[in-house]
Amino acid sequence: MHIHILGICGTFMGGIAAIAKSLGHQVTGSDQHVYPPMSTQLAKLGIELTQGYDVAQLQPAPDIVIIGNAMSRGNPCVEYVLDKRLPYTSGPEWLKHNLLQDSWVLAVAGTHGKTTTASMLAWLLEYAGLKPGFLIGGVVQNFGLSARIGETPFFVIEADEYDTAFFDKRSKFVHYLPRTLILNNLEFDHADIFEDLNAIKKQFHHLLRILPSSGKVLWPAQDPALQEVIKQGLWSDSETLAGDWDYRLIAADGSKFEVLLNNQSQGEVDWQAMGEHNVKNAIMAIAAARHVGISVAVSIAALSEFISPKRRMELKADIAGIKIYDDFAHHPTAIKTTLAGLRAKVGKEKIIAILEPRSNTMKMGVHQHTLLDSLTAADEVLLFEPDNLGWPLQQQAEKAGMHCFNDTAAIIQHVLAGRVAQQHILIMSNGAFDNIHQRLISALSE
Repeated sequence: MHIHILGICGTFMGGIAAIAKSLGHQVTGSDQHVYPPMSTQLAKLGIELTQGYDVAQLQPAPDIVIIGNAMSRGNPCVEYVLDKRLPYTSGPEWLKHNLLQDSWVLAVAGTHGKTTTASMLAWLLEYAGLKPGFLIGGVVQNFGLSARIGETPFFVIEADEYDTAFFDKRSKFVHYLPRTLILNNLEFDHADIFEDLNAIKKQFHHLLRILPSSGKVLWPAQDPALQEVIKQGLWSDSETLAGDWDYRLIAADGSKFEVLLNNQSQGEVDWQAMGEHNVKNAIMAIAAARHVGISVAVSIAALSEFISPKRRMELKADIAGIKIYDDFAHHPTAIKTTLAGLRAKVGKEKIIAILEPRSNTMKMGVHQHTLLDSLTAADEVLLFEPDNLGWPLQQQAEKAGMHCFNDTAAIIQHVLAGRVAQQHILIMSNGAFDNIHQRLISALSE
């Protein structure tokens, strides 16, 4: 079958493409911007890519067109598909019918920690010899991939609450048929598609409604929004963090902790990750792995070899004691917990936080009253103000004693002027951020 994918270069759609190719289909695709690393990954798989949306790419017509959720009415290819009545579907719906229907799906949902927790879980299953498939919104460094079909029925998926497509406004995760479900947390996000937190709760409730009675949901008992979702109805077994499961920090930075189940010690994890938020992610992954028959002891051993996914507190360079990290920041809570983990690790050493408020929610100003407060654990904060920001970042930064720039070159010069040994530079953005990471590394190296 010839499958053509519109919007192929995003992590999710690129993963769909890789899976479709592995299943033996002819796969082609297009995107507005076709560039590495995704273009390189897809090209290695033998997937033909087209830059832009000229309708010639749909001639002759493919057997089906998978339309990414970034596509909207007015796109030339979208209009052509509709006018010519070409068969089309969404990525999540295609995945459901072509792979997940016959799989034991382990889904990871929540506002924060989905990519990291799903990566942990996939690695726990791999370490235990289960050879799972997975589709995760980041490169899982233990595998060097973001997606594969696997060799057993087990499939780990990052279950995003974002909408499915322009023609299907349900959350992606309602298509995923989970049997094991992790709900990490729940806060307001994605203000571009959800009116308020209640609208997101409704989607999470829909997710619980499709979890079979033989399934299991794992969630933190102290999360108030998830408590309300659970109260709306639960027809499956459940286990909770701060209920059935818990932990004890042995190292303040979370690099070593004890796993507790029913108040009984199960062993100690000594690993490369840091931050109490990652400890919680790990407990949820251990609990999910136990649901498919993996012992806690095996999961603890596996975590000692776990490598955090790319762009999740990824150490990019260490130049004469100046460490540069890349983190996929998108929400004040995630920023605060990430900085807290770094502070616990480095003690009184200087931390510079560099933030680009790039997500749609940040640009709209939904988090403007909590965003700067989430950065206070840093010794110095450098903010980048994009042209299309819908709120006065410069004004608020000045009140908070933080620096605001509209040019990344100026940020780099500021860092160079104040560099000292034993310094930690945390760069946070959910985009490329004008390649500031590599430019700063090159400047410091020189």
